[in-house]
Formats: sequence, C-alpha cells, structure tokens
Amino acid sequence: MDLDVFTLFPEWFDWFVAQRHVRNVLDAGTRLRAVDLREHTPLRGGRVDDTPFGGGAGMVIRVDVVDSALQAHYGTDPVTLRSSRRVIALSPSGRLFDDALAAELADEPALTILCGRYEGFDERIIEHFVTDTVSIGRYVLSGGELAAMVLCDAVLRKLPGALGHSESAVEESFSDALDGNPEYPHYTRPASYRGWPVPEVLLSGDHGRIRRWRTERSAARGAGARPADGVGPPSAP
Repeated sequence: MDLDVFTLFPEWFDWFVAQRHVRNVLDAGTRLRAVDLREHTPLRGGRVDDTPFGGGAGMVIRVDVVDSALQAHYGTDPVTLRSSRRVIALSPSGRLFDDALAAELADEPALTILCGRYEGFDERIIEHFVTDTVSIGRYVLSGGELAAMVLCDAVLRKLPGALGHSESAVEESFSDALDGNPEYPHYTRPASYRGWPVPEVLLSGDHGRIRRWRTERSAARGAGARPADGVGPPSAP
C-alpha cells in the first residue's frame, strides 16, 4: 500500500511510524509519508488558511494551498488524481469510520489522507479533489492528525504481517468472524484472584465448549447484555 498523509504537523507521525505493527508493514513494502502542506503553499510566510467568506469565527484551509501541495507531490492535477487513488478528507461531517470501512480501505493499493485544521477545508477541496470524507466520531478535534493516526492504525493492522500472529486480526471486535459483535471477554493468570474466578469453561480444555461460550459472550456484548452466569465482575467493553 502507498499511503500519504497531508498535514501541517508531519513530525507528529514520527511516533506513529515507530510503532511495531506499523514498522512491520513498512518493512514488508508499505510506504507511509507525512507531507507538509506548508512546503508548497503559494502564499507568503508559509500561510495555508484564510478567513471565511460570509464572516464567522475561525480560519479555513485554502483550496489553492491543497491544490499546490497535491500537484507538487503527485505531479498531476488533483482533479484527476482521485481516479487513481482514494483521497480522503477527515471531517466531522464525513462517513462514520468503522471496521467495515477499515477493511475496505485496507484493500486499496493507494490512499491519500487530508488532515483538516481550524474550521476545516474550503468546500471546493471536498467537491473536486476528494473521493471520501470520513469522521472517526461525532465530536470535534482541533485537527485531523489524531484522526488520521486512528484511521491508519485500523487500516494498517489489517495488512499481512502487521501483527505477530495472522490469527490475531481474525476474531477481533466487529469482525465478520464475530458477526460484527464486540470481542468476547479474555482472562489470564492467576485463575483466581481476590475470590474472582476465571469462568470454568475456559479451564476445561474443551475447545468446542470454549468456542460456543465465546460466541455467546460476543453476541451478548453486541446486544448490550451482560453475561447471565454472573461469574466474576462484568468485563470492560
């Protein structure tokens, strides 16, 4: 996968690319670049924004700034760029990000992510340069960088070699293997702690029973229910 993030703070991503699962996919051939929007701005002093027409508080990232950055990086008109790669603008009004969208994006050979700041983007960026607008939740962040890391993390961990065991990404919360439900509870040693025992079924060695128990608990969490047997404290969501 070829993954580019256009941002005002490319240095923020130095920490992200140092994470083990991200390094795994980068070592396997995925490319992730953080591109500085200010680097190719046509405005003086590295400016990238301006006041909104019609008045109001805040500043808006200019269309000519994003146009210039995309053209400089890809050597093509951004209007035609979206025919060859997914171009995603992060916005509170976008499609809500979930595991299904993460899986969809993980199948793409190339992604471009635009991080907003201030009051967001000039709408002409959305209309003419972008294939998708995506939101990681119905709340507002100061900028798109944290949202970009969330999206990248969820997508990259689905790529081959990201995780230590290939099975780790199969039975995860909201995966098809769990019918879209949250993952079942997990327990580890000690088997009893402060009088709180691990469910007996997990110690039984009966893999059929364990599989059924996990399926039931996953479905119960999906329905918003708590385990009916009352063994131990309720698990965290």
